[in-house]
Amino acid sequence: MRIILASASPRRRELLAQIGLEFEVLVSEADESTTEKEPCLLVEELSALKAGTVLDCLKERIVKENKPEEDVLIIGADTVVEAGGRILGKPKDMEQAKDMLRSLSGHTHRVFTGVTLLHRDKVGFVQRKSFHEMTEVTFYPMTREEIDTYCSTGDCIDKAGAYGIQGFCARYIRKINGDYNNVVGLPVGRLYQEAKEYII
Repeated sequence: MRIILASASPRRRELLAQIGLEFEVLVSEADESTTEKEPCLLVEELSALKAGTVLDCLKERIVKENKPEEDVLIIGADTVVEAGGRILGKPKDMEQAKDMLRSLSGHTHRVFTGVTLLHRDKVGFVQRKSFHEMTEVTFYPMTREEIDTYCSTGDCIDKAGAYGIQGFCARYIRKINGDYNNVVGLPVGRLYQEAKEYII
């Protein structure tokens, strides 16, 4: 079984390796624009889009290079933060990152990660399974200086909600309710359970 992670995220790579899966990375070039407003549906839609784009690329290679079909499982994932009715993706710049952190400071927000599993067997039959996990995260209050200090590390730029729970920002996390790995970027426990029928 060939397993492909359709994500450039180093955190997702680390989490998949942590549970003992051997995989390769093919980064999706999908257009991630969407009109979906419900966070749980949005992350499932985007994860499916990423996985589907990688599957299309594989199909093109098989035809172009005249290769035999293979048993492959593609994993697509997407994470957003929902706070006070706002959906927070990755900040565009430092000012937006600081604005996001000010909105999270002293409050509880929700982290949604959507996962899509696309399985294509050796005869070309495709099965799709999409799901999401939600984790509540509560921040301690952060001063302006603390937000500035955290942002100066650069850790805020490439993460949904402008923070990474596993890094420097852990000093501001009061509590979580749900799967910690989901906040990092991939609910690997749920993923393994959903993928068992393909990989065992």
